Amino acid sequence: MAGSIAREGLPSSEGCRGGPLIVTEDVELLDDLLRLCAAAGAEPEVHYGPPERRGGWEQAPMVLVGDDAAARCRGTARRRGVMLVGRDQDAPDVWRQAVEIGAEYVLRLPDSEGWLVDQIANAAEGVGRPALTVGVMGGRGGSGASTLACALAVTAARSGRRTMLIDGDPLGGGIDVLLGGERAEGMRWPDFAQSKGRVGGGALEDSLPALHGLRVLSWGRDDEVVIPPQAIRAVLAAARRLGGVVVVDLPRRVDEGVAEALAQLDLGLLVVPGELRAVAAAQRVASVAGMVLEDLRVVARGPYAAGLDERWVAKALGLPLVGELPWEAGLSAAQDDGAPPGSAVRGPLARFCTAFWDQAGAAGGGSLAAGLPGGGVS
Repeated sequence: MAGSIAREGLPSSEGCRGGPLIVTEDVELLDDLLRLCAAAGAEPEVHYGPPERRGGWEQAPMVLVGDDAAARCRGTARRRGVMLVGRDQDAPDVWRQAVEIGAEYVLRLPDSEGWLVDQIANAAEGVGRPALTVGVMGGRGGSGASTLACALAVTAARSGRRTMLIDGDPLGGGIDVLLGGERAEGMRWPDFAQSKGRVGGGALEDSLPALHGLRVLSWGRDDEVVIPPQAIRAVLAAARRLGGVVVVDLPRRVDEGVAEALAQLDLGLLVVPGELRAVAAAQRVASVAGMVLEDLRVVARGPYAAGLDERWVAKALGLPLVGELPWEAGLSAAQDDGAPPGSAVRGPLARFCTAFWDQAGAAGGGSLAAGLPGGGVS
């Protein structure tokens, strides 16, 4: 169990990187803590007492003090992120020791192991603002959702944002193909199928193919097309912790795995061609996705049937309008030559996506209440 002395949660490390400072002489406790650090992807610094070098205690992202070493840590500078850790559930005077060293938490192993791994990983990664996470869905098949998702990711990366593009549609043919990276080395979704606990953000990023300045998680070329919902939840949570931008290409159907992805989005974009049948199909997609996703908006796509335009499409769906997805001549030919959607800097698609990110940034990162390109309808 974990007992909290200070009632607020553990703070972010405010940019600190690296593993925790461990202070203990208990060999068995040290083995346990080293194992937990390895599970969190962190490299700790181990001492038998407070570090003698100046700033070592104060600058560590977090400090784990074994209950055997509490007396040796009396008089150290007060700071946040100090935890008193032990293995004896009935240790006497543990709370007095915690107060003496300014510990925020008293942890007993093995009961607190899962919680402690999360806190170590947070400290090692330097938790900050989560990534602005945008999902793209098609109102009907062939609407251009994957093209838009790819273009959004390419333009975000080109602007210097830390960017990850995640393929959430196992039957879509692989978004890495749109980027010309189907043979690029790196892990794909099936490699994460057994993930149940926390996935390290840095480890995830390093394991994925790097294409056009961004990281891509796509599907493999084998028959495995079902990833457990808990694995999707763990991977997307890791991607969000990295900060920057995450773009998710989603299928039209909503199963448990897609629902996990929708729950982590800041904004969903529904790409709807300007046809009555497409609008009717998009209504069904919107009604299901809307049960999980709070902020869903329309990107209309021409050409339009007689009497229709982008505002009519959005109004018929009862959703805000982001804008009209522009038509770009030569897009297919450019893809055949290895140029992904959005790579033509002066092209209409890249301009649309750049305007989108500029407006999203002006709205305050994860807060997207402000208008986005193309105006809007209520």
